Amino acid sequence: MELIKKIIDLILHLDQHLISFVHQFGSLTYFIIFIMIVLETGLVVTPFLPGDSLIFTAGALAALHFLNLTVLLIILIIAATLGDSLNYLIGQKLGLKILNSKRMKIINVEHIKETQEFYKKKGAKFIVLARFIPIIRTFAPFVAGIGEMNYSTFITYNLLGATLWASLMVILGYFFGNIPIIKNHFGLLTIGIVIISIIPVVKDLINKSSKKSKI
Repeated sequence: MELIKKIIDLILHLDQHLISFVHQFGSLTYFIIFIMIVLETGLVVTPFLPGDSLIFTAGALAALHFLNLTVLLIILIIAATLGDSLNYLIGQKLGLKILNSKRMKIINVEHIKETQEFYKKKGAKFIVLARFIPIIRTFAPFVAGIGEMNYSTFITYNLLGATLWASLMVILGYFFGNIPIIKNHFGLLTIGIVIISIIPVVKDLINKSSKKSKI
């Protein structure tokens, strides 16, 4: 039981143990980071895995030359793109079956239609913005699959979002991750990024509301 607890703690707090992994496993650390990001972005049941904090910490270690910055960026972008693609595929092939299973509430057909319409009109923008919002980024590609968002459009914005997200988090970690005050208050930095990210969405909702009130 104690061993299981340690393994769970290691997985959930991989960002805090990353330096130990580098010392113990060397280059294999890249593979561990790759798998973790694929799982965090690729499965709707694992949004609790470290994403932002893991990439931020990896960037900080790159600044100390424990990891190669270029290799890290390439691996993260591929992992994030692959994760969202997997999530989209699951949503497309199994989404409705999962949502309509006995353990889930039956989803209203109208809601599915609304989802499909949303992804046709606003989905591309949302796929990019969702990258910067923990938990939401795990569900966005899954819902895009259910909403039958055009895959060529999805993969384009998936790659764009993955590149922006991975690059921003790595750069923040690289330049600021070893500054104690920022390192100890990373949660606040993440909240700030989330707030900035959702401003366009909030703006869009306000504009919609004002248009409806005028009708």
